Amino acid sequence: MLNLVIALAINGIVWGLIIALIAVGLSIIFGLLDVINLAHGDFFMVGTVFAWGILELTGNFWLALLIVPLLGLLLGIAVHLLVIKPIGQQAALTIVATFGLSIILQEGTRATFGATPRRLLPPIDGTIPLLGIEYDIYRLVAALISITAISGFFLFLHKTKFGTWMRAVRQNREAAITMGIPAGRIFTATFALGTALAALGGAVAAPITTVDFRAGVDILPFCFMAVIIGGLGNLQGTVAAAVLLSFMEGVITSVADPTVARITSLCLMCGVLLLRPQGLFAGLVR
Repeated sequence: MLNLVIALAINGIVWGLIIALIAVGLSIIFGLLDVINLAHGDFFMVGTVFAWGILELTGNFWLALLIVPLLGLLLGIAVHLLVIKPIGQQAALTIVATFGLSIILQEGTRATFGATPRRLLPPIDGTIPLLGIEYDIYRLVAALISITAISGFFLFLHKTKFGTWMRAVRQNREAAITMGIPAGRIFTATFALGTALAALGGAVAAPITTVDFRAGVDILPFCFMAVIIGGLGNLQGTVAAAVLLSFMEGVITSVADPTVARITSLCLMCGVLLLRPQGLFAGLVR
């Protein structure tokens, strides 16, 4: 029983880091563009399908891991220019537009990829001893990749000129535009980066989960919970909340049904909205 708890807890942390990678992309899109992106989970799904397709063509998973974020960038640019930009800053319309986009991505994937779920073999076989159990090496590698990608994004956000522009537009859009910051390019780049992070999360998760045209359906609510519990616009809080939620669900799943674990997460989100609407980590993590 103890080994099961340890295994599921570690699985929760690993999966939480992958979710954090996806949720950060959702958070920057919402925080900067005021876009409620209901297609974000499907960007994750597209990332898993891209990884599967590139692996089938090249036989090299690591090459797929490099190419998928670039394809995600291109997809994000196209979606922003063709879908998001024409409707402007109208939240209600973004819900309708991204919901339609979600259906298009799912049905388009089912028409081309097929409805049968596929599995990717982990690129690294074997296990290592960890806290008294034998644990899959690739899952630890996936956690390391996620940490590296999230850290790289935060460095980009705080150490580059473009990242400074993004933060300036996010904090005060009118003042940033007045100072000559190219807001239009920032909006497109932000949406593209958010999409690339989701697609990368899909590529990292592909050997752990199944490659399926409905893979993003369960991911999206979890990402929204992480964003809400972490605090709207608080990127570090979003990362912390994603790991906390996934760890908590992993531990609960070891002693109860997975449905109970998800209900617990929803109850936590409701409690945060009622008692601390600014987010659980607001003021604690910046």
